[in-house]
Amino acid sequence: MKELATLLLKSLSATPDNVVVEEKVEADKIYLSTKVDAADKGKVIGKDGCIIKAVRTVLNAAAAKQDKKVTLKLED
Repeated sequence: MKELATLLLKSLSATPDNVVVEEKVEADKIYLSTKVDAADKGKVIGKDGCIIKAVRTVLNAAAAKQDKKVTLKLED
């Protein structure tokens, strides 16, 4: 999941080198915490949060194939 989240967020970011994704796994749940450059935060979130919701949807679909649940949090 971490690799997929990193790929998606780096493709959205103007400065992909500043994208950091941390992963914590507990049983059937995966927690992803990500940090992006302050200038890219608006691009990653999108209007009314539609972009970050789409990223979460893709991650949830990939996690469902593995019978897991994923949570993506965008840090400040």
